[in-house]
Amino acid sequence: MKYSFNLPIIILLTIFYSDNAQAQSNSGPGYFQDSIQDNRNQLPEIGVVASDAITIDKEKIIGDVIMRQMRGQAPLVHDPVLQEYIQGIGNRLVIHADNVKFPFKFFMINNPVINAFAFYGGHIGIHTGLLAQASTESELASVLAHEVAHVTQRHLARRIQNQKRNTPLQIASLIGGLLIGLADPEAGLATIQAGMAGSQQASINFTRNNEQEADNIGINILYRAGFDPQGAPAFFGKLAEQIRGRSIQLAFLQTHPLPQERVAQTVTRARSYGRINLPPSIDFHLAKARIMGRYMSTPKRNIERFKANSRNLSSMTTSTQKTAYIASQYGLAIALFENENYADAQSVLSPLLKEDPENLFFLDLMTDVFIKQGQAREAISLLTPHWRLKPKNYVLTLNLANAYLEAQNYKPAIELLRDLLLVSNQNFVAYQLLHDAYNRNQQQKEAHMAQAEIYALISAYPLAIDELQFAYNQTGNDNLEKQRIKGRIAQLRQAQESLQNLSI
Repeated sequence: MKYSFNLPIIILLTIFYSDNAQAQSNSGPGYFQDSIQDNRNQLPEIGVVASDAITIDKEKIIGDVIMRQMRGQAPLVHDPVLQEYIQGIGNRLVIHADNVKFPFKFFMINNPVINAFAFYGGHIGIHTGLLAQASTESELASVLAHEVAHVTQRHLARRIQNQKRNTPLQIASLIGGLLIGLADPEAGLATIQAGMAGSQQASINFTRNNEQEADNIGINILYRAGFDPQGAPAFFGKLAEQIRGRSIQLAFLQTHPLPQERVAQTVTRARSYGRINLPPSIDFHLAKARIMGRYMSTPKRNIERFKANSRNLSSMTTSTQKTAYIASQYGLAIALFENENYADAQSVLSPLLKEDPENLFFLDLMTDVFIKQGQAREAISLLTPHWRLKPKNYVLTLNLANAYLEAQNYKPAIELLRDLLLVSNQNFVAYQLLHDAYNRNQQQKEAHMAQAEIYALISAYPLAIDELQFAYNQTGNDNLEKQRIKGRIAQLRQAQESLQNLSI
């Protein structure tokens, strides 16, 4: 499903912890090797000591605030298929992690720079560039496992605790660092470091110790979740290749050890677990092709690249080569779609869907193809049997609702979206579609209420309250609805006040 958003600019109030894996030359988080000859399961778990720095409840609140403001400013990838894929990988890792205190939320940012970061409350973001550069699912999972370890060990809380010991925490100096880093990672790093100059060296040393722990525990999580532990050193090797030839004179002053030193250390750690030989993951390769075809380069260039790849792979016979061929054909279909060659995209995609009729990547794209060709009813017919079998699946529900919307059949679209929001009340795409459905169905009061929730999801509380005031003026004599709207306005005003008073 392809959907775009136009959002206002919201001022960011955030404190963040980030692993900047490419632009900090520097960057990829690393560790100082502990005694590898020790039992591989004897890993340090000292994160719980940070409980006096910031409570779990406060961490969840701050994480929610940051996530709402990121929706308003960061180029988040609002793609249900990619979201479900990355959340699935993350969940698989979290199940095998210790000290999990809250649900984890994984999301993607449209940025070609290789990067991943974790912040309060179990929020983990990765750039599209990271998935595009990963060669295997284990490589991708190794980065997510490292970030999961940062969260479960409460490294941000521990960093704050350490900072307070040296100098008063200058929260204001950290404001905006995360979003600056999204546009210019080196500038983002400078913003954060400038605010901690008084105790910079202590902070750097503290961060490096965190990186050691996160690497060790992350590889353990990776292994327990059934991924190949060799994915970690393999991916760090890519980082080392990217910074080859750049100056390393300031390595000691970087917040993270250089990838070169990290590779050697993770190789030794991963070796203690052995290798897990896994078959190629079709979903990983489809996700990578989706990112390459939709977010990287131009449609015409992507068409030529995927055509060339498909020609080279068409006669291959191994499972890895067959998987690569399917992904290349899927990427070609996406590139054709992005180039508005909808009939050609359908002809490429149809054999893939026939071979694997329940594949969400294929169903999602075929829905878009049908809609762009004015065949929304065909999309409904395609999706309905699958949705009946999996009515709680977000990808199927959102696509089916969108198909109903485009078919101008607004009632079932609204019902699907309202039901989805009962169990996923922060689903941004669902609220956008619901707002569109109400607008097209001339339900202006409900449209204003849906728009209010969209604004609330990006912490634009004054705008949300304005929308609810508009809705209130259209309630007529419905006193129950008036009371409900007034209650929601009170909640939003309280949220706005809490945001203004938020502190560590």
